[in-house]
Amino acid sequence: MTPRRRGRATAALAACVVAGAVATACSRGDALALARQACGNVQRSIALYDRSTTEPSAARQADAAAAVAQLRAALPLAAKAAGEDSQWQALVTTLSESSRVAEADLVPALRAQCADAATSGSTPTVPSTTVAPVPTNPPPVGR
Repeated sequence: MTPRRRGRATAALAACVVAGAVATACSRGDALALARQACGNVQRSIALYDRSTTEPSAARQADAAAAVAQLRAALPLAAKAAGEDSQWQALVTTLSESSRVAEADLVPALRAQCADAATSGSTPTVPSTTVAPVPTNPPPVGR
């Protein structure tokens, strides 16, 4: 290979690397924008949920239903974001639980996950968990 050809091949390879990096950055940017849209719905849902806990029963039911509708509207946006960047998978999972789990139980995780979208979104917050110790069998009695 001549030096001229080698230079062209190197330039072409460098261009491909740069194009790949730009495509990845754009994809992550799109994912962050989608996650932020989803979190807008989540924030509205939390506000409606909070309001529903302090209102008379008729208004409470309407706000609770609207809060769930906002969570459901956030789910496809979060799913698209997770398809672009897997760091948003936890948000999708939490939102998908809204049909089975009370919103009160989801709010702490949703707040933490959406805090990531409000900031740079580059490092998702992982909720801390405490693992229960493994039970052991007690020694037999009388031995």
